[in-house]
Amino acid sequence: MDMRQVEGLRAELAGFVADVFASVPRRDQRAKGDCYLRGLMLDGRRKSIQPMAERLPDGNEQNLQQFVNQSPWDPQPVQRRIAERMVPLISPDAFVVDDVSFPKDGRMSVAVARQYCGALGKQANCQVAVSVHAVSDTASVPLRWRLFLPKEWEQDSERRGACGVPDEVGHREKWRLALDALDEAAGWGLTPPVVVADAGYGQSHPFRVGLRERGLDYITAVRGDTSAHPGDAVPSTPERAGRIGAHRLPRYREAARPVKDLVMAAGRRSLRRCTWRQGSRGAMTSRFLVMEIRPAGVAARKAAREQAGGRDAWDGTLPAETLLAEWPPHQDEPTDYWLTSLPADTVLRRLVRLAKIRWRIEHDYRELKHGLGLDHFEGRSWTGWHHHATLVTAAHAFLTEQRLTPKADTPACPSTRSSTQSRTC
Repeated sequence: MDMRQVEGLRAELAGFVADVFASVPRRDQRAKGDCYLRGLMLDGRRKSIQPMAERLPDGNEQNLQQFVNQSPWDPQPVQRRIAERMVPLISPDAFVVDDVSFPKDGRMSVAVARQYCGALGKQANCQVAVSVHAVSDTASVPLRWRLFLPKEWEQDSERRGACGVPDEVGHREKWRLALDALDEAAGWGLTPPVVVADAGYGQSHPFRVGLRERGLDYITAVRGDTSAHPGDAVPSTPERAGRIGAHRLPRYREAARPVKDLVMAAGRRSLRRCTWRQGSRGAMTSRFLVMEIRPAGVAARKAAREQAGGRDAWDGTLPAETLLAEWPPHQDEPTDYWLTSLPADTVLRRLVRLAKIRWRIEHDYRELKHGLGLDHFEGRSWTGWHHHATLVTAAHAFLTEQRLTPKADTPACPSTRSSTQSRTC
């Protein structure tokens, strides 16, 4: 957006800031928030503080630096208010769990470490943040951000102190951070229709168990080598247990197989054609198979025993989940797999649409990162990173609200318009 367009939204933006930043106690701080949001929305290659301040007529680099990096305002109530304002507007079909990486030089930026960097597709020096988004096919909004703290930071008092990492913050696996964020959203009165996640989370059996324990439906991607038994498989007690007096544990007669093998054994005749949405190049159509399975493995057996009340109380049955597999035409084997808590007789189009709805996050992340500067933050502190992520979320929410509000006549950037539109910013 150019300066004329940004200035044309000043009145609407002022009302948005007054509501969303109402928890920020000082008027001058709220004014800086308004200024920062205009800087994020204004055209420019870099959305770090110095170039934004230079582009804004009322930009003051020192004031913005203090507001983002040192000011003690709490970003959590701001994120909550954004969520409360946007979720009813978006009317989400799902909450999507995702994570995003930020390549970094050096070792002093908060939570930086050599780890897998999705932005580069390899191991690299970067930060990683876990996020939960409310999503529909037309819009999304980040609800909560959790910065992942690598193990090497847990006992590194020098770097923790320099970056202001709170004492109570330690290393937690990404799937645990995702559950924490969902719990926080539930505390705000926001319950997901269904939770969607990629294989980075779907492969974690404890993550899926955690969702079930919270009474949340889910559909998560998994790899084709995930082992499982057919849904109709029944464990039995061996006739002989080995040594005399040994406790005989029920077991499945056949070994678990990769879900890829189960799908291929069902064959192409079991596939059903499904069109789930209209894309920029026409109808999106493929072939799918749905079947009930019982995921196996050490984690699955452990969770089933604990749920049954212990080893002696467990009858050996593994919980059933629904497997959705995509096997496109002209492919020799299936290409994608998902596990879901939804029943196997769920309408196929709904299953597929939910499994594929992560496209919206990928679509909007391009604008969050490149258009609104999510990955342009140059500070090093815990406080600064969370302030910047919250302000970028606010800018994205404001633009999304402008697009979804019928009275609005606002230029749309890539993340805030329908994928079928061709106009660019």
